Amino acid sequence: MKQSVAWKILLGTIAGLAILPAVLAQRRPYIGYAYPAGGQQCMTFQVRLGGQDLDEVNAVVVSGTGVTARVSEYLRRLNNQEVQLLNEQLKELKKTLPPAPTGKPGAKGPVAPAAAVASIDLSAEGETRALIAKIEQRTREFVQTPACASLSNIVVAEVTIAPDAEPGVRELRLVTTKGVSNPLVFYVGQLPEYARAPMLTATIQILGKEAQALRKRPTGEAEDRITIPCTVNGQIASGEVNRYRFSASKGQRLVISAQGQQLIPYIADAVPGWFQPVLALYDSEGREVAFDDDYRFRPDPVILYEVPRDGDYVFAIFDSIYRGREDFVYRITVGEMPFLTSLFPLGGQVGAALPPNMEGWNLPDADLAFMSGAGRPGVQWLMARRMGYVSNPVPFAVDSVPDVFDREPNNSAATAQKVTLPVVVNGRIDRPDDTDVFAFTGKANQTVVVEVQARRLDSPLDSVVRLTDANGTRLGFSDDCEDLTAGLNTHQADSYLMVKLPADGTYYVHIGDTARKGGAEYGYRLRISAPQPDFELRAVPSSVSLAINSTAAVTVYAVRKDGFTGPIKLALKDPPPGFTAGPVTLAANQKVARFAFKGGPTATKGPVQLSIVGSTKVGEQEVVHEAVPAEDRMQAFLWRQLVPANDLQAVVFDPAYQPPSKRPLPVQPAVLAALPTATPVVASTATPAVSTAASTAAAAAAKPKFTKQQIVGRLRELKRLYEEGLLTDTFYTVKVGECEAAQ
Repeated sequence: MKQSVAWKILLGTIAGLAILPAVLAQRRPYIGYAYPAGGQQCMTFQVRLGGQDLDEVNAVVVSGTGVTARVSEYLRRLNNQEVQLLNEQLKELKKTLPPAPTGKPGAKGPVAPAAAVASIDLSAEGETRALIAKIEQRTREFVQTPACASLSNIVVAEVTIAPDAEPGVRELRLVTTKGVSNPLVFYVGQLPEYARAPMLTATIQILGKEAQALRKRPTGEAEDRITIPCTVNGQIASGEVNRYRFSASKGQRLVISAQGQQLIPYIADAVPGWFQPVLALYDSEGREVAFDDDYRFRPDPVILYEVPRDGDYVFAIFDSIYRGREDFVYRITVGEMPFLTSLFPLGGQVGAALPPNMEGWNLPDADLAFMSGAGRPGVQWLMARRMGYVSNPVPFAVDSVPDVFDREPNNSAATAQKVTLPVVVNGRIDRPDDTDVFAFTGKANQTVVVEVQARRLDSPLDSVVRLTDANGTRLGFSDDCEDLTAGLNTHQADSYLMVKLPADGTYYVHIGDTARKGGAEYGYRLRISAPQPDFELRAVPSSVSLAINSTAAVTVYAVRKDGFTGPIKLALKDPPPGFTAGPVTLAANQKVARFAFKGGPTATKGPVQLSIVGSTKVGEQEVVHEAVPAEDRMQAFLWRQLVPANDLQAVVFDPAYQPPSKRPLPVQPAVLAALPTATPVVASTATPAVSTAASTAAAAAAKPKFTKQQIVGRLRELKRLYEEGLLTDTFYTVKVGECEAAQ
């Protein structure tokens, strides 16, 4: 048949689109939430991920070992025209079904004779009903005005966690043919898991009509019965409260620990910039017996409760100002689990650090162990292990400076504890309104650094430091100092100052808490030393994609320490085959640079890991540091944070590649064969017969009028829906014929 004008229009459009990848920047796949955000060892379960730019998603990557995952379904966001087509298809399918025989006297509708029922092709009818159910589920997911469009494309992944998978935090990413997404936190747990039914995409709220957008939860889902110990998973909708009922015995020391902000650190369009969960615990008579909306300075609450008597208890979780959406995801662990409230000291010297004392709940006979990197300089993570279960992880600093412990009384210059530089003091503001004072001998024109590590090591101390001379004259003062490397710390409360001493003599460092609080958990590490010039690097974003033989770039941030101003040379370390990069140098005092690299002539089979290193000379010593991958995230419409990631991943793709269709089109004019092929979901390809002769004749007679743009869009919509297994052969053919007849 001679090609119509419609086909020519579409072919021209396709030719124009073919050059777009060469001139437009590749958009990176994005995921905004994963639900549930973890699972138990030895489990296989489904995870629902919401995001955007996820077309042609083909893999799920989870960091570490013992966790495997695969894409089982992709539900892209439909438009209004596609939903209309699906409703038309649904109507046609239902016409083909025989009336359901009731056999009841007086029942409405005809009763099919036994012979007629026996002659029905049950296989074809089953396929038709399956397709009807699939379309109804797909249209049920449709939201015309989603509250957040960047969450409205859904990937369903099947995750399997091995019995020996190491418990704790991982990172999860999605991979498409043209890129790797940002990472999301994903937990491997040890306890039985409960998960509420996943939310559908939330609808945007209109001022004065908010009630119309509220989630219509079945009454039975308001409160769930659970057996502790366990981990519960849920999502909070706007105005919603989730409740869990359990039985507990007198004397049990319960830990109810929520994760919300820990799962998704920053949400750009939410104030204060994250899901702010609140926990409340009630006894069997409905009286509130415990409440928490922050655990110290952390937004995620923790309730520590010793059960006074046997009975039922209920804990509730909700947002502090009753917001909600599908990315308000939580995990709550409840039971007599080991839980660390503090360590002391908060760190130690390399090669000489002693195991710290631990405080917390359910710790008898518990062992303290490094999660990884034991003995290396930097911040390491420890956890307590008891009866096979692990506690919450806590940070522990390891460095090269000799350390000492503070000795009371040292609350004034008259009783100051004498120290010799360089030194790190392991101390505690152990009671309210306490101040610790340390004296050292200095020389004229000597530069001294005073730095506190407390909040960065999970201490609730909000430090303030002063440097004074022997006469009490203040030479330096510091309350809060911003640290670009502390991207997950929402209140950077550690102090830092660098001062050149005016004369020989005795000097005093005073440290206390800004709010005059104190206690056994208010630990600190106070460094007093000459400057130790150094730097750290952050590379943003943590994944990139580039076409074959093309270039891409990341932004590298340099965090210069103790007055370091020297140049930093950047390079790729052990690049994968085909990757190259020219040298880039951060000039003296420069803090930000673009680091470009080039991909090879062939596409990678999946993500590959890149490593960027920076090198410099400090005096005669060569210093080399690897850049930590990170994500630039906005908090509450304004503030930006660099959130660290495990890996810097890259994908090289062939822009000319088109994945094969898993469902060949029923007709193949040249124009249809030339259309870009979307990766369909693994779905039924059943094509139940539908009698549409009358529809075809009516369409030809009516000759509906479409614009050129409407024809192009209509054909693309039909092709996508057909490849996703949502249209029958006949329905698809008729609708394509309508487009031909429109010209």
